[in-house]
Amino acid sequence: MHNIDKGIVDDIAARIAGEIVLSESPGKAMRKWREYFGLSQIELAVRLNTTPSVISDYESGRRKSPGARFLKKFVDAVLGIELERGGYKIQLLIQQLSLGEKYWLAVIDMRDFYSPIPFDTFLRSIRGTVIVPPPVDYMDVHGYTVVDSIKLILDVPSHEYFKLYGTTTQRAAIFINVKYGRSPLIALKSMMAFANFRPSVIILHNVERPDYLGIEIARKERVPLAITNMPMDEMLEQLRGLGKKEEG
Repeated sequence: MHNIDKGIVDDIAARIAGEIVLSESPGKAMRKWREYFGLSQIELAVRLNTTPSVISDYESGRRKSPGARFLKKFVDAVLGIELERGGYKIQLLIQQLSLGEKYWLAVIDMRDFYSPIPFDTFLRSIRGTVIVPPPVDYMDVHGYTVVDSIKLILDVPSHEYFKLYGTTTQRAAIFINVKYGRSPLIALKSMMAFANFRPSVIILHNVERPDYLGIEIARKERVPLAITNMPMDEMLEQLRGLGKKEEG
């Protein structure tokens, strides 16, 4: 169950609708929001009482921009389904909007699990390889955040990093667009300077082996470090599926 104020949901709805209306490609904007909320064209079509081909035609530009009535139904549908699922994506939006558009661009995906997931199970789901093992008193993974490392480092103030982790810091921090893996670990030290922050595991995407300094920081701070080379789309699909399995 969600506990999000209706006024806040209405503000989010207005933002989404406004972005679509003002976009040079309304169909692409619709697709962006459908995918952000993790909906298939079929699932959305059922909710809108239409066909997947209609959704596809809008998103591809084969059908002209949606009218006000259809747009309202679209926004109500994506938000309504998300609220029924718990509203986590809306909560993420609220956090992101409070930090501005650059923060919004840095976060790729984020989810809290209803039930903690064992470390090994989580890593297997994304074919992760451990570089720095967890300590003896290690706790399970309660969620994950996927972050664009370059956008985070360049655009988001370091004292705001801990806000990436929503309702719990005990989650996997997954960084994409990393070359050597040093900057995410330096970001970790920055976060710990401002808050009692300790992620369940830091995962670097598409890095053969992290920079030695990054490894040393992880060891010193007693934070597990892992890598994965799973393709981005497949990794996100696995993460979202893992959450659904636990929630089901």
